[in-house]
Amino acid sequence: MKKLLIILSGPFLALTLICGSIPCNSQEYRADIVIYGGTSAAVIASVEAKKAGKSVIIVSPDRHLGGLSSGGLGFTDTGDKSVIGGLARDFYHRVFLHYQQDAAWRWQLKEMYGNRGQGTPAIDGDARTMWIFEPHVAEKIFEELIAENDITVYRDEWLDREGGSEVEDGYIRAFRTLNGKRFEGEVFIDATYEGDLMAAAGVRYHVGREANSIYGERWNGVQVGVLHHGHWFRAPISPFNIPGDSTSGLVFGVSPEPPGEYGTEDKKVQAYCFRMCLSNHPDNRVPFAKPDNYQPEHYELLARVFASGWRQTFRKFDPIPNRKTDTNNHGPFSTDFIGMNYDYPEADYELREAIIQAHQDYQKGLMYFLANDLRVPEEVRQEMAQWGLAKDEFIDNGHWPHQLYIREARRMIGAYVMTEHDVFSTRNVPHAVGMGSYTLDSHNVQRYVKADGYVQNEGDIGVHTKGPYQIAYGAITPKREECKNLLVPVCVSSSHIAFGSIRMEPVFMILGQSAAAAACLAIDGGVAVQDISYDSLKERLLVGKQILGR
Repeated sequence: MKKLLIILSGPFLALTLICGSIPCNSQEYRADIVIYGGTSAAVIASVEAKKAGKSVIIVSPDRHLGGLSSGGLGFTDTGDKSVIGGLARDFYHRVFLHYQQDAAWRWQLKEMYGNRGQGTPAIDGDARTMWIFEPHVAEKIFEELIAENDITVYRDEWLDREGGSEVEDGYIRAFRTLNGKRFEGEVFIDATYEGDLMAAAGVRYHVGREANSIYGERWNGVQVGVLHHGHWFRAPISPFNIPGDSTSGLVFGVSPEPPGEYGTEDKKVQAYCFRMCLSNHPDNRVPFAKPDNYQPEHYELLARVFASGWRQTFRKFDPIPNRKTDTNNHGPFSTDFIGMNYDYPEADYELREAIIQAHQDYQKGLMYFLANDLRVPEEVRQEMAQWGLAKDEFIDNGHWPHQLYIREARRMIGAYVMTEHDVFSTRNVPHAVGMGSYTLDSHNVQRYVKADGYVQNEGDIGVHTKGPYQIAYGAITPKREECKNLLVPVCVSSSHIAFGSIRMEPVFMILGQSAAAAACLAIDGGVAVQDISYDSLKERLLVGKQILGR
């Protein structure tokens, strides 16, 4: 509510417009629920909160909403789609409705689209959902959700991580951004991939892989010698500048450090990449340009892989509508920038930006190398010549994704830690707030020299679950003694390998909705998020069409 306040000041009358109790031109903002982050989980959480009648603010360091879902990951990691419910399913229903329009098929006839998804048809006509989409379509839907629900979003607002969080008696009272804005709320949701608000609030977390002994797991820790998927060196490839000569130094991208003992912990994180959206339509294709700092020697290992006979370059050019791709890592040397992201989770903003830029330089150089370098087999170069960046995607960023794929950063050590035992459904999960189903999936963590003098990757794991599994409410709540009014639906409390399954975009949306529902109950009851009635939460989630069990 706006009021006109008349302030007498000396001989002058000052007129000040008041919004509630805060001046409209103030840097102070308040809502029942304050969400930090611009991911898909953030948008879904805000919608749930607004539908429940709460005031809500999204404070996003990003200009674009949707995170990876609008940042190139359009070939959705669905797992078992039957356990994707609530507002997450509504998102995929909206995708379906978009592609029912003839105007949506600008570069391809609908009947020419292959309808292939990850283990499920892309278009599910019976369920009226579609799981595969173009980046700009996802962003459009997220923006429509924001507009339809009249949600306030502050963009390009970065948490002041050095003293910007006001915490009192275990409650976050407010936080400030680098622009000087102060956001006060009853409950806060950290929906970032990095967990910066969580960390600033003093909540404990883990970075890297735990030893298998910590939670009695098998697939956590260093997995030297374990070779899953196809992302490892099958042929003997020398890692040295002069092949076979260990005194000549290592080629780019190979660590001189030993990988560690099987099952032991480390502080390394699985590799990141950009999920590029490519097009092979002549009128919607931007050729791969030579980067200013292009260094062809960075791709020497790939040249040697080609020389060994490997020919799977295009295996993960996954098709999305309109003759485009969601292009992901594939093979022993690909878009994953292995070993170059270890500092990212804890880095300051400046260092993070440098790491992101290094990933961009590497990946742009890789695409130029594949299209032009004579060490690349001619048939590969000829096929690469048909591809380029999609001209109608990421148009304000040179057609390059605005979001690096932060597959894993911090993981909260919360009230309940999800482990592989929960994902394999070998123990009962308390107080379910959603379900996951995807394979336990970790990308490579390091590239090293084996004892026999050849190069190998380590850390790539792919182990199937026994079916859908429940995710505990305690996995999105901190321990009570650490913070009483924070929920964390992205950097969830889980071991490294359990997170490898949980970390899928549909699950983040599911947990975002559940986090917001819990926040509303905490506000209504005047209690800590750890003290809400689970029965009440369960009832609200089921009304919201969340899937909590099979």
